[in-house]
Amino acid sequence: MNLKQLSEKLSLSQTTVSRALNGYPEVAEETRRRVADAAKRYGYRPSPSARRLATGKAGMIGYVMPTGDAVHIDTHFIEFLSGIGDYARTHELDLALSPTNLDDEEATYRRLLAAHRVDAVYVSSPTMADWRIRLLQESGMPYIVHGRSEGHDFEFPFLDIDNEGAFHDAARLLLQLGHERIALLNGNEGQTFAVHRERGMRKALAAQGLTLPAPFVSRMTMTEENGYRAARRLLEGGDRPTALICASLMQALGIMRAVGDLGLSIPDDLSLISHDDVFPFLKPEGFSTPLTTTCSPIRAAGERIAERLAARIAQTETGPVGEVWPVDLIVRGSVGRAPSKASKRPLVSSA
Repeated sequence: MNLKQLSEKLSLSQTTVSRALNGYPEVAEETRRRVADAAKRYGYRPSPSARRLATGKAGMIGYVMPTGDAVHIDTHFIEFLSGIGDYARTHELDLALSPTNLDDEEATYRRLLAAHRVDAVYVSSPTMADWRIRLLQESGMPYIVHGRSEGHDFEFPFLDIDNEGAFHDAARLLLQLGHERIALLNGNEGQTFAVHRERGMRKALAAQGLTLPAPFVSRMTMTEENGYRAARRLLEGGDRPTALICASLMQALGIMRAVGDLGLSIPDDLSLISHDDVFPFLKPEGFSTPLTTTCSPIRAAGERIAERLAARIAQTETGPVGEVWPVDLIVRGSVGRAPSKASKRPLVSSA
């Protein structure tokens, strides 16, 4: 079915149908839904080249993807990308990946913006005063940041979760259970989500007159092996923590392995709280001791980012709209009261 035939079915002009399918803001929402439903029912798909000629839009969301030996593409990114795909495949959008090494990242962004092959761009894993955000802001290209950045003199559109509040609540729960020696296994240094998580934990400790000692903080790529090594270092120390908060279930896998290798148990010797991005293949309740978690689905965030980018392309969302999702704290079996010094068990390493 072509555009003319679809227009005749709906008793609408071809111009109205085309504008409805391409997200023009002047088309009434009821008409837009009616056209979209009919297009789906009759199997109409607009020609990408014709759509670009007619609207000047490519139907593409762009992402600059760092690659190379120094870059770890992890499950968090893959799950987020799946969320974007869930929305894009049902809304006539495609995702264009522009691979780059870290040294050429800025040049790759500039080429992407100059070529006009995409209609909008999203930024992930923002750092403090992230240069990518300023570049996109100055370009005029529609964009959204997954996360936040601090240090800019302008506002920008973003979607984030309340990382500071989440780790504040996690630390407060442990403090209520009598823990004072609480360690943090965080994400990479400089990434804003990690800065916010550490800030939230420090605020909870400060409210009780406590601090977070430097040896009790690890900043790392969130992998199982990094979690294992950091946990071994902490738990083999002379005054080991009685509780750990970690940034990912991937780290938690390594922590649990380290605890077992050292002959300790959760929660008798160590209470553990992890952030859960809601992976379909890794459930916190499926751990040998069900994990207490701060929980927010990263796949849903990807879907929402794609939805908002489509709205910004269609100019139905404008302005520096910030969106912060609350984070749930779900208590399971991995937390308990702080062990007394008298009951502190010696290590029995199996490694």
